[in-house]
Amino acid sequence: MKIKLLFSIVFVFVGLNVHCQENQTPKVRPSDGSVLPFPEPPTASIAGESLAESKHVRRKYPSHLPKDAPNIVIVLMDDVGFGLPSTFGGEVNTPTLSKVYNNGIAYNEFHTTSICSPTRASLLTGRNHTRVGNGTIAERAVDWDGYTGIIPKEAATIAEVLKNYGYRTSAFGKWHNTPANQTSKMGPFDYWPVNYGFQHFYGFLGGETSQYEPRLINDFTPIEPPHKENYHLSVDLADNAIEWLEDRKAFAQDEPFFLYFAPGAGHGPHHIFKEWADKYKGKFDDGWDAYRERVFKRQKAMGWIPKDAQLTERNEKMASWASIPESERPFQARLMEIFAGFVEHCDSQVGRIYDKIDEMGLKENTIFIYIWGDNGSSAEGQNGSISELLAQNNIPNTIAQQISTLKELGGLDVLGTAHTDNMYNAGWAWAGNTPFKNTKLVASHFGGTRNPLIISWPKGIKPDKTPRSQFHHVNDLVPTLYDVLGITPPKVVNGFDQIPLDGISMKYTFNDPKAKPAPKTQFFDNNGSRGIYKDGWYACTFGPLYPWIPAQKGLAEWDSKKDVWELYDLTKDYTQHNDLAAKNPKKVQEMEKVFLDQAGSNKDFPIGAGIWLRLHPEDVITSPNTSWTFSQTSTRMPEFAAPGLGKKSNKVLVDIDIQENANGVLYALAGAGGGLTCFMENGKVVYEYNMMLIQRTTLESKEKLKAGKHTIEITTVLAKPLAPATVTMKIDGTETASGTVPMTVPAAFSANETFDVGTDLGSPVSLRYFDKAPFAFNGKINSVKVDLIKNN
Repeated sequence: MKIKLLFSIVFVFVGLNVHCQENQTPKVRPSDGSVLPFPEPPTASIAGESLAESKHVRRKYPSHLPKDAPNIVIVLMDDVGFGLPSTFGGEVNTPTLSKVYNNGIAYNEFHTTSICSPTRASLLTGRNHTRVGNGTIAERAVDWDGYTGIIPKEAATIAEVLKNYGYRTSAFGKWHNTPANQTSKMGPFDYWPVNYGFQHFYGFLGGETSQYEPRLINDFTPIEPPHKENYHLSVDLADNAIEWLEDRKAFAQDEPFFLYFAPGAGHGPHHIFKEWADKYKGKFDDGWDAYRERVFKRQKAMGWIPKDAQLTERNEKMASWASIPESERPFQARLMEIFAGFVEHCDSQVGRIYDKIDEMGLKENTIFIYIWGDNGSSAEGQNGSISELLAQNNIPNTIAQQISTLKELGGLDVLGTAHTDNMYNAGWAWAGNTPFKNTKLVASHFGGTRNPLIISWPKGIKPDKTPRSQFHHVNDLVPTLYDVLGITPPKVVNGFDQIPLDGISMKYTFNDPKAKPAPKTQFFDNNGSRGIYKDGWYACTFGPLYPWIPAQKGLAEWDSKKDVWELYDLTKDYTQHNDLAAKNPKKVQEMEKVFLDQAGSNKDFPIGAGIWLRLHPEDVITSPNTSWTFSQTSTRMPEFAAPGLGKKSNKVLVDIDIQENANGVLYALAGAGGGLTCFMENGKVVYEYNMMLIQRTTLESKEKLKAGKHTIEITTVLAKPLAPATVTMKIDGTETASGTVPMTVPAAFSANETFDVGTDLGSPVSLRYFDKAPFAFNGKINSVKVDLIKNN
């Protein structure tokens, strides 16, 4: 949309007769969309009268929105499934979700992409995830068109369009749509929220972060959270969203707002205060199989799912609760208690925002969209985990290892604290997706892709408890909002020709729960797990990846052409319980062809591209540099932009000046869930490799360093990711310690932690200075030089 701005500049000189037409006060429109007049000129004679006496009237900038345009709030919860919320029969208390539902409508056939970044890209643009470069999460981006991790400017976000129409826009929480190696304090900033139409952003850029020590960004500036005992990210995000609402009221009360609230809950790590987890103490002791049975009955009794819906069976490769040894059950049950408390706590923070909007008298004309999950509940905790990136790195481990480590940390009470990055067993994710078959990362079957949606808009939608059962997708929300506002999807935005929307409007369902479903073809693909919907039929194939199997073998041998497709008539089979493929092979072939056509036009090839980095971790996004020189002020370098100290052969040379008994971190990478650090403790040099909590390798100088100038050299040599590493420590050119790290991290220690010099910001790597973090170095660091070493 092109907006013509008229600049009328009137110069008033004494003695010069200048006529000014009424209502032509000069205006400018700044980049943030506000309207500012030029300052009033001094009183002067114009056509025989003073300006003070004239009929001069300020003219508002022309509106491009319907009169009384609604405010818009989108809440996107993270990694929470269909069968969790008490609102719809689950056993996690969700009073805010229920409150919004009581004031609106709900959809029980709404779909996501089964994974974080793709859903967010689709939600914000109204296009399919691969069409806008987000076939997988930002950290796993690769160089195929549908998997670059970059939303093209030819697919403008709704925030960009609404901003240009006059909305005030803001985003809080998780972003996860910027290439992972472009999130440092030096950018580049092209793909940050504030350059995608959000006038303000407060949150974190990566896929996850500690809820106690989050790596926060305020617009473009990295900031540290307050180091308070009762700090929690969900509360902080709600505080900032409420503050922004108050500021908007004070400074731009006549302009509607668009607020995008995407908290980290309930994505791993599952961090919450003990009192919230204890609310669920003992409630899950009978396991995930029993949970599903109870929830399924309630879902039917409430009318949330059809009376003829059938409960799907557990995948044969997933553990039953009965198979869990008695000795491990307290661990597994506590993980679910923590998750439930984490999610309820976050729902209460959403409630603070909702109540603030009501308190401000804005609820009546605010479209409040509450999406319960960017995908289904996540099985990435696999067998239950105290450090969830064990799964992302395909690192072999056992529950016995984890429980042993946990005992060293302090036992079950440590779970949910900053000491662990815990995540529950995949069985709980399967239970949380009741009544469906699968979990996050599986795009073929509901459970990964079907999430509850609630929309409240008292002025435009009559509250109604009848579920909307039309098949819709997250890419439909942008067209729906454009339809409500009377906006024709722009063909050009900020000079970029726009690609068409893939979604369709859902407005027809607002006040007609039984409306005939609009025609829609929708394709799904994630990690080779894929599906296609058309006219009530759904065909799908599971693909090669079982999210709940640790260090799964055989991915390299997978051939997508040999996958067996299933077929479901969704008009009669709500849960994908009855596979009709054998009875109707022609329909399967027809649907496969539709899928391939959709995949081709949506840049989805090669099928399974999201798996590439699981097979080739050496190709993970990284800095192009092989040599760096850092100063003592070098901090907050995201791991994906930092030297690969934990997974590549390297040499680090630290030049320091110290006093006696020096203390503090020389350099550190990542955090408590996994990372490495080199620090001084009472004059001695210590190096520690924290292998995702389950292994710690420590080297330490035998003698204290005397006051004065010293060089410390740490050399690490490894053949390949996951292989053992030999680490050697030299002080002033003399070898003082050496050892072997039994196993190295192949992809990344974390999704959002950083490399820091002279301090360990965020979650601390080592237990030895955990209570003293960030443990700033009390000497002078002249330089830290890092060189990657080529293996012979």
